Amino acid sequence: MSSTATRSAGQDHLWSVDEHLEDILSTVRPLDPIELQLLDAQGCVLVEDVTVPLSLPPFDNSSMDGYAVRVTDVAGASEEYPAVLEVVGDVAAGAADLVRVGPGQAARIMTGAPLPPGAEAVVPVEWTDGGLGEGPVSGMRARSLSPEGAEGQVRVHRPAEARAHVRTKGSDVKAGALALEAGTVLGPPQIALLAAIGRGTVRVRPRPRVVVMSTGSELVQPGESLATGQIYDSNSFALTAAARDAGAIAYRVGAVADDADTLRSTIEDQLVRADLMVTTGGVSVGAYDVVKEALSHVGDEDEPGAGVEFRKLAMQPGKPQGFGSVGPEHTPLLALPGNPVSSYVSFELFVRPAIRTLMGLPDVHRPTTRATLAGDKALTSPKGRRQFLRGSFADGAVTPVGGAGSHLIAALAQADALIVVPEDTESVEPGAEVGVVLLG
Repeated sequence: MSSTATRSAGQDHLWSVDEHLEDILSTVRPLDPIELQLLDAQGCVLVEDVTVPLSLPPFDNSSMDGYAVRVTDVAGASEEYPAVLEVVGDVAAGAADLVRVGPGQAARIMTGAPLPPGAEAVVPVEWTDGGLGEGPVSGMRARSLSPEGAEGQVRVHRPAEARAHVRTKGSDVKAGALALEAGTVLGPPQIALLAAIGRGTVRVRPRPRVVVMSTGSELVQPGESLATGQIYDSNSFALTAAARDAGAIAYRVGAVADDADTLRSTIEDQLVRADLMVTTGGVSVGAYDVVKEALSHVGDEDEPGAGVEFRKLAMQPGKPQGFGSVGPEHTPLLALPGNPVSSYVSFELFVRPAIRTLMGLPDVHRPTTRATLAGDKALTSPKGRRQFLRGSFADGAVTPVGGAGSHLIAALAQADALIVVPEDTESVEPGAEVGVVLLG
């Protein structure tokens, strides 16, 4: 990717949010398509149009449990003067050998069963005496308990029009029609349609595999005891969950201590299962910023064209950022700040679009809108920085949640939006219109 000289220049240049995002999205490419089994393709993006090979339903069938009849045989039927028909047999769902319904006859039929030859309509069982010779019934007895229900006579108490309660062949979709367009994200309804038309596999772009790791010797896994100076590792959990929410298959790696060699070896070990790598922490200007130390010169000799460039962005929170590629396959790597809010905001702005690009989605960004700023005091923002503040959005208004500190993770849990204050704005009064990024 970038040379050492270019990376050095990148460190001196104050990048805008848009410049950094454009660099990422111009580098990351959609994953190559593969053929997957239907359930494995859930959440993936279809790369080809799918046409219907057979009509749905593939045959005329009953939409009710009842009796298949000829229209003329039940014309004028009522409870006082029912039509009395001879039951010539059962037609169950999946039946292949169908009885024929002739004049004065009926066939007991189940929901989804093929309409037998000679029949023109279906009368629901509730319109009949169920073959019991009494008044209307509410349902059929199980065949195993009452096999005689498929023979004898049935009294029909209401007339039926032609095709009543019949699902016509092709009424859902006809053979040759377009079932799904390329670019469709496969959710449960789409997978149901593919299964219904007989597709066992489908060609898609796979969900990207994202490896998330946080750095810092002070980090302890949740559930363990804290010693003096230690904190729990929340970033790797937040970002792994966010990656899965974006559509990725995400793997969380336990926190890596502040040691450059350990970090490099950990990254090398994880490359085998990564289409994208995300680190959090260690990208600023401190003496223990291990990610910057470990990756600033990677690729200069061993992997020409690879490397990670560390930048300062005109944004708050999230000023320090890193982007580049690592390993022989030039796997993209995004290095995010370590403060919880900074890392999460950075994920939403940069990592989520990268994941969605790998998936081949046409729209990779969170939805945005305009809203009225609620609250009792003005928002302040440093000049020249695009600020992203946590907010709660409802009914066209957005209310700030928590302060501006990049460590205030409790407020983040209450937010469902980011309030965007442009670079040239230093103060926003309540009642003013602001840009909003919707998070959920």
